[in-house]
Amino acid sequence: MANQTKFTFGLWTVGWLGADPFGSATRAVISIEETLENLKAVGAYGITAHDDDLFPFDSTEQQRRAAIERLKKGLEATGLKMPMLTTNLFSHPIFKDGAFTSNDREVRRFAIRKALRNLDLAHEMGAETFVMWGGREGAEYDCAKNVVDALARYREALNFLSSYVVEQGYNLRFALEPKPNEPRGDILLPTVGHALGFIETLDHPEMVGLNPEVGHEQMAGLNFVAGIAQALDAGKLFHIDLNGQKGIKYDQDLVFGHGDLANAFALVHLLEFGKDGKIAYQGPRHFDYKPSRTEDWTGVWESARANIRMYNLLHERAQAFESDPEVQALRKRSKLDQLAMPTLNKGETAKSIHESSEWFNFNPEKYFNGEGAGFVQLNQIAMEHLMGAR
Repeated sequence: MANQTKFTFGLWTVGWLGADPFGSATRAVISIEETLENLKAVGAYGITAHDDDLFPFDSTEQQRRAAIERLKKGLEATGLKMPMLTTNLFSHPIFKDGAFTSNDREVRRFAIRKALRNLDLAHEMGAETFVMWGGREGAEYDCAKNVVDALARYREALNFLSSYVVEQGYNLRFALEPKPNEPRGDILLPTVGHALGFIETLDHPEMVGLNPEVGHEQMAGLNFVAGIAQALDAGKLFHIDLNGQKGIKYDQDLVFGHGDLANAFALVHLLEFGKDGKIAYQGPRHFDYKPSRTEDWTGVWESARANIRMYNLLHERAQAFESDPEVQALRKRSKLDQLAMPTLNKGETAKSIHESSEWFNFNPEKYFNGEGAGFVQLNQIAMEHLMGAR
């Protein structure tokens, strides 16, 4: 049931104070304790964070440990979990030309040290996934970065970090988060497909998967649901970021479903019923959104609650669609059931295909002015379920 779903929020989401490149913050800082209490109240399962969300970049070890212990107490008091941790390799000026792919070798070495430190923290906090968003891994000018060398350095860093996790015996997997641009003009590994191809070149590809985000794929003009299906097919959907996006523009980070609602409906249907009618993804449903800077703190928590409610409503609508007898009949008419069947018979060879009489007996002309698929009608029913009209 949808109410058993593990919903998580990044501290950088509900903790966003509303500052953007064009305006200063519109909300005051609140304590970690108040943040955790409010997330528990809206129905969250847990939280996620960057290291810099927990303690400032230039914290002393004493300050760092104090912040960690304070977080632990807050999590214990609220019962919230921390299934994912990541490290911020994009905010500080040192990363202005990238982290693992910076032209500056010393910066690359610093980035690896920062990541190692936070792999230890992820293990300490009981996280199982370490997300890696390379927001600064890229360039604005083609002449500024040798992309072949940059990918080699990216690979080197991931191989080193993966080996460290193995050596330490940590129960951690890496999840790459693709994005086409922003803040860099062009970011390396811009889409699900690019990242999947890169993963296969690593020393430990089994340890590295994806953390796709709705808005990131849609910024590239791509269908997020198709990307998630490919990640599932590859066994690489290690984590997922849910939000809303309205077309090809800047990364909007709206509440989930407040962008392309039809695609959000199809996504929930895929996650919850995409494996032979059963749940296809077992991980947390993680919301990576930004509460609008127009809102006060009451509005922040209402927006957090809206993410969960939108997912649950879409889950209910997807379940009704899945169990609709008319949908089942239309799927058969559309031959969707045949897509799960192998095209070739067991043991069939190219020779037997060549010699088969099927070629001569098959009538392609019947597809002209006939053999209609009924896809529009099927989609109309999906939209009616989505709108609560059925």
